[in-house]
Amino acid sequence: MKSRLTLLTSLALTLCLALAAPALGNPNGEGLLGETNDKIITFFSLGVVVFFAVFVALMSWLQSTLEKRKQARKGAKVRDIVGW
Repeated sequence: MKSRLTLLTSLALTLCLALAAPALGNPNGEGLLGETNDKIITFFSLGVVVFFAVFVALMSWLQSTLEKRKQARKGAKVRDIVGW
């Protein structure tokens, strides 16, 4: 089983590298959006910064929501034990 997994992994890696070689050899180093210039780099970098800012804000909100639920559940359990 392990040898089959190793074989499939190596075949997949070889296939990816074989398909990537012609793509990396494009004339003038142009990518999918054409020639890379300052505008493309600026907008991509801004997108990365905005993505991580939004991601951190959403995950922080999610953590606080889950923490409030946990505290409410613990409080209800204590009230049941005490009998209030």
